[in-house]
Amino acid sequence: MSALGRRSFHQIPECETVFTSVVDLIYTGVANRGEDTAMSRKSESNGERISDAEHAVMEALWDRSPLSAVEVCDQVCEQRGWSMPTVKTLLSRLVTKGAVGTEPEGRKFLYSPLIERADYVGGESRRLVDRLFGGRAASLFAQLAESEALTDSDLSEIEALLKEMRK
Repeated sequence: MSALGRRSFHQIPECETVFTSVVDLIYTGVANRGEDTAMSRKSESNGERISDAEHAVMEALWDRSPLSAVEVCDQVCEQRGWSMPTVKTLLSRLVTKGAVGTEPEGRKFLYSPLIERADYVGGESRRLVDRLFGGRAASLFAQLAESEALTDSDLSEIEALLKEMRK
């Protein structure tokens, strides 16, 4: 049995995000090595990627923005065990990386994402496929199938997507 055990692919949030992103990439043609997303171009140009902690902050901003540092902390601090200084550090890093913009409002700043979530997820998915599967999404699906991570529902979704693409 695989490291995932007998759990459904959709019971593992990270896997479902990657699966959905790769399916979207294949459907839109972004998996074609000749195309780029805004985030992949941005990260390739400055060599900086968003860490897992920074990603949590970005998710809060993608859900609703603009937000103050206090509002971001309200959304992520308790579940992550973070304090306000941690959030401010992460926001500062994201501003430096060009992923988040600021707008002064009185004595505080409001933060907004400068990259779209879809662009970020697409870029990360492409990097995953490139790094682990030689740029071939089919190899990713083969690995998921071999590790019993794909449910019947996943397979049906892939089949429907392939039928749509062939029209």
